[in-house]
Amino acid sequence: MDLYTPEGENLNGQPWNIYPRPMLVRDSFFCLNGMWDFAESPDAEIPAQFSEQIRVPFPPESLLSGIHRVPDENAYLYYRTAFILPEGFVKDRVILHFGAADQIAEVWCNGTPIGRHEGGYEAFSFDITDCLQAENTLMVKITDHLSDFVFPYGKQSRKPGGMWYTPVSGIWQTVWLESVPETFIQSLEIRCDTEKAEITVHGIEDGILTLETPDGVETVPVTVGKAIVSPANPVCWTPENPCLYHFTVQSGEDTVGSYFALRKLETKEIDGIPRLCLNGKPIFFHALLDQGYYSDGLFTPASPAGYTNDILLAKNLGFNTLRKHIKIEPAFFYAECDRLGMIVWQDMVNNGDYSFLRDSALPTVGLKKRNDRHLHKDPLTREKFIAGMESAVKQLANHPSVCGWTVFNEGWGQFCGSDMYAHLRKLDDSRFIDTASGWFGGVESDVISEHVYFRKFRFRPGKKPVFLSEFGGYVYRPEGHIFNPDKEYGYRFFKDRETFEDAFVRLYEEEILPAAKKGLCGAVYTQLSDIEEETNGLVSYDRRVVKVDPVRVKAIGDRLTNRE
Repeated sequence: MDLYTPEGENLNGQPWNIYPRPMLVRDSFFCLNGMWDFAESPDAEIPAQFSEQIRVPFPPESLLSGIHRVPDENAYLYYRTAFILPEGFVKDRVILHFGAADQIAEVWCNGTPIGRHEGGYEAFSFDITDCLQAENTLMVKITDHLSDFVFPYGKQSRKPGGMWYTPVSGIWQTVWLESVPETFIQSLEIRCDTEKAEITVHGIEDGILTLETPDGVETVPVTVGKAIVSPANPVCWTPENPCLYHFTVQSGEDTVGSYFALRKLETKEIDGIPRLCLNGKPIFFHALLDQGYYSDGLFTPASPAGYTNDILLAKNLGFNTLRKHIKIEPAFFYAECDRLGMIVWQDMVNNGDYSFLRDSALPTVGLKKRNDRHLHKDPLTREKFIAGMESAVKQLANHPSVCGWTVFNEGWGQFCGSDMYAHLRKLDDSRFIDTASGWFGGVESDVISEHVYFRKFRFRPGKKPVFLSEFGGYVYRPEGHIFNPDKEYGYRFFKDRETFEDAFVRLYEEEILPAAKKGLCGAVYTQLSDIEEETNGLVSYDRRVVKVDPVRVKAIGDRLTNRE
């Protein structure tokens, strides 16, 4: 059972026409991506006419959507499409899936309201069986006013510039249908160490798990929804050897495919220094900040290959980690990281208001001590952040590449950090947690997390592993690949590639490599790609110019990750 087939990404004119759920694969998939009727309206009632067309799954603000404008702040977005299911598609139930839609989605099928979802970064679904006809119409209303900052919103701004980017609204991930038997496997929960996988199967009681290994095929019973799998001659997942074990679960008339990886994360004291360890050995998280924006699709690359190419670019430059910054990606991205051996340090998506003075200026000059119990007190804003955090963990917890969580970044939306650490630890006790990335520390966390841009980084060991979660931000703008010729944003500025690359290498030679030898556990360079006015990427916003010599830069990664 194929987990994904990127070569089918534009089948029959449908963008992103690949199976969108690689950790729960079923042989039932009907893609609804493509051209939909579209209307932007100030009225909360369904409009009489849909005067435009939009290409799903690209947000209307993007070039690839065909709309390419920022909707009015108080507008409602309406989507409509028609479909006929192929003969034999329907088993017992038909489920409608959305990869993500920002922020509030209300859905009708053949005029019948079938559900509402809040939150712009997570997948959701509805059972539409009872509404189906021979010919069907699907209608979606999106509300995304962005003005109150209650829902997680990340780097979106209606006044983009600098480190703030064009807002994104509407449907921005795949819309699809599947058909399932009356009793079906609803989800899998996978927990692993270095020798075994414990798999909980939700929705069924009993079944058979079939595991594929280099030594042959093994079958394990699923009893009361649980199975324990212990591969012979176990091989652990690492960035250098991303070994995945593929399996299927069959119960009654339903069969799904998935995979797991054997790996364990823990903190150990080595030579008197606390270190982050993978499979019992210290690992250096040689990382790039990855915000997942694309010049033509904004939140959504033109095809799945956009994600694959970014991951391979990072690997070819010697990096083993991407810090996925304040955005939750489609499942395909994480599956590619699993497959290709790219660690992900995943940020939660912030909400709440931002203050330049409180959240940037004063902490940058060293005023980082705040009692975060008194920050962002609004109960609804706190509730929506927690809901987003819970959704992120539920959606990503099975991916072995995800090795760390960031709860709050630079104080944006930060509140009750120690409580949030405890809550996240209950949700997931298997990964590292950076509660307060950059500043506003003094809370429970697995690491001492620092951001350093305007001074030299000097390593100081502490009682916890030290993680340089942001640094660098050097700017070089290659001619012909600049979003805004009149403005640029970053932390040090260079006019040509040679001086930019020399400064980049010198930064690692003089600050990061010496610190790594003393016990620094990871360093996140800002950043993978340019984004609009922020031009401090190692690749241009259009992904056409790599600004550094891969051979020279990869040599740094080899030294940091002990692969010389």
